[in-house]
Amino acid sequence: MATNTPDEQMTGPAVSVPSIPVEEIVSICQTYGNDRHRMLDILRDVQDRFRWISPKVMETVASQTCLSRIEVEGVASFYSFLSQTPKGRVTIRLCDDIIDRFAGLAAIAEAFEEELGIKVGETSPDESFSLEYTPCIGMCDQAPAAMVNDVVVTKLTPDLARQWAQSLKAGKSPEEIVSDRFADLSPHARATAQVDNNIRHAGAVLLGPVPDDAGLKTALGLTPVQIMDMIEASGLRGCGGAGFTTGRKWKFAAAEKAEKHFVLCNADEGEPGTFKDRVLLTERPHLLVEGMTIAARAVGAREGIIYLRGEYVYLRDLIEEVLADRRARGLLGEAILGVEGFDFDLRVQMGAGAYICGEEGALISSCEGLPGEPKTRPPFPVNRGYLGYPTVVNNVETFCHAARILDRGAQWFFDMGEEGSHGTKLFSVSGDCLNPGLYEFPYGLTINELLEMVGGEDAAAVQVGGPSGTMIARDSFHRRLTFDDLATGGAIIVFSGERNVLEIVEYYMSFFVHESCGYCTPCRVGNVFLQKAIGKFRKGLANPEDIDYLKDLSGTIIETSRCGLGMTSPNPILTTLKNFPLVYSAMVKPSKDGIRATFDIQSAIDGARHLAKRRSYIYDEDFSK
Repeated sequence: MATNTPDEQMTGPAVSVPSIPVEEIVSICQTYGNDRHRMLDILRDVQDRFRWISPKVMETVASQTCLSRIEVEGVASFYSFLSQTPKGRVTIRLCDDIIDRFAGLAAIAEAFEEELGIKVGETSPDESFSLEYTPCIGMCDQAPAAMVNDVVVTKLTPDLARQWAQSLKAGKSPEEIVSDRFADLSPHARATAQVDNNIRHAGAVLLGPVPDDAGLKTALGLTPVQIMDMIEASGLRGCGGAGFTTGRKWKFAAAEKAEKHFVLCNADEGEPGTFKDRVLLTERPHLLVEGMTIAARAVGAREGIIYLRGEYVYLRDLIEEVLADRRARGLLGEAILGVEGFDFDLRVQMGAGAYICGEEGALISSCEGLPGEPKTRPPFPVNRGYLGYPTVVNNVETFCHAARILDRGAQWFFDMGEEGSHGTKLFSVSGDCLNPGLYEFPYGLTINELLEMVGGEDAAAVQVGGPSGTMIARDSFHRRLTFDDLATGGAIIVFSGERNVLEIVEYYMSFFVHESCGYCTPCRVGNVFLQKAIGKFRKGLANPEDIDYLKDLSGTIIETSRCGLGMTSPNPILTTLKNFPLVYSAMVKPSKDGIRATFDIQSAIDGARHLAKRRSYIYDEDFSK
C-alpha cells in the first residue's frame, strides 16, 4: 500500500506535514473491528499516533468502516482534541477557565510563549510544540492548570511554566518531568503524582471507609425488582444536576422488552468548577464498577460503557487496571461471582474535548461513533438509547451511591439529608477561598455554613452548579444546598468582592458559545447575541431597554433549544439580573431622544473612514469646529 504524502501538503512555510502510511490506518481500523460505532476510538488513535487526521486518512477510514468521507469528517471536525491540521509532538493545552484566569493564567501563557517562541494558537516551525487554550479541565481546585499531551500539570506559576518548557525543549517527555521513574509507578501513583485529590471532608457514604463489593454481594441475594425497590426507597436521585429518581429510571429501562440492555456511566463532568467525579475515579474506581454491575443485574444488561472525558485521559490506565483486576477475580465477565447467567462487562470510551457530551443523548451519540449531538426526545434513553436499545445513563457519583445503598440499606441512606434530598452530596469547591477541594456532606447545608468551612467568609458571590446553575449574592447565603432550593451537580465557585460579576458572566457566555454543538439556531445564534449584549453592558453602552432584551432573548433560547445546554445557557445572565441588579443598573445609560445608547456612531462609521481614507466632517470633532 502506498504512503500518502503529496496530496497532504498544507499551505504556509512554517509546518511540514508528517506522512501517514495507509497500512497503519487500516491496522488501527482493524483493531476496532472496522466498526463505525468505534469511530471516535479510531480517530483518537490516529490523532495520538500521527498528530492530525488528514484528508487521505479520512478517506481510508471511511472505506474501512463502510461510511462516506463526509461522515468521518463530521466526527473529526466535531471534537476539539481531534485536528485536521498537524499538531506539535507536544501539545500544551492551558486551561482557560475563569478560575484559572483569576489565578494568573495570562502570566503563565506569556511564560510559555517566551520560552517556546510561539503564541497561543500556534505550532512551532520544527513541529515540536503546539500551544493552545482549552476550556475547564476539571482542576479548578488547583488552578492554574494545563494538559501536556496526556499529562496534567497543576498549580502552575510563571517560573514552573518556564521550567516545564525548558525541560521539554531539552528532550524530556512530559512523563519524565513528572517522575524519572514514571513507568515504574502504579497507575494510581501516576495519577496522584499529577493531581492532588484535595479531599477536605470525608462523609459517611463515599469518601469514608468503604468495604469491598459488599453491595454487589447483597445484590446477588435479591431479585432485580428488589434491587430497584431498594434504590427507589433510599431516595437516591441523579447526582449530575437533573435529580431524576434513580430507582424509577432503572425500572423504566428494565420494563422495556428488548434483545439487549445497556448501562452507561457518564464520567464526562465538563461543567466548569466540577471535579468530584475525578476524585471518585481516582479513589473509588472499584465502587463505581460495583455500582454499574448492580445496575446491570437490576435491568438485565450484559454490556456497559464508562464514558471518560478526554481531559481525564491520565486516569485511563487506572480504570483499565481496575477492570482487568475485576475480570480476573470473577467480578466482571461471565458468571459473576459464580452466578450462572449473571454476565456483565465494561469498556472505556474516551471522549475528545466536547462539553456537550455531558448531556446523556450527546454522550450516547459519541459512544455510537457519531458527532456528540443530542438526540431528539422522546424516545428517552431508557426506552431507546445506545444502538437503539434501552439504556441506563447515570454519573459516577450516582453509581457509587447505589453500591453503598445495597451495602448499608435504603433506610440508612434515606435518613441522611432532608425531605426530597436524601443521602450525602459531594461538593467541588474552588475560587476565592482558603481551602478549595472536595467536601462530602448530607444535603441541607447552607451556603454560609459551607463558606465557613472552606475559608470563604469574605465571598461576595457564589456560583452554585457551575455556569448552568445559579449565582447568588450575600443576601442569599442562608439558602440550602438541596434539590428544592439550590440544586447543584456539585460545583461551588466562590468569588470575592474584587471580582467583576459582568466579567464572569461574559466568560460563561463565551464558554456556552464555544461549546454549543450548533444543531439548533436558538442556542447557536442566541447565545452569541447574549454574549455581545453583555459586552455592551461592560462597555457602558447599554440602555434600560437592553435589560428587557436580555430577559426576552434568554426566554426564547430556553423555550426553543433542543437540549439542556441551550435550556440552561442563559442562566448566568438571568440569575445575575435577579440577584445582582445594581451591577447592571450601574452600567446602564438612559435613552436620549429615542436613540439607543447601544448604537455607537463612531464605531459604525469607522470602517467607512478606513475605506475612504478620510474622516467625516459631520461626525469628527476636527471638522465640526
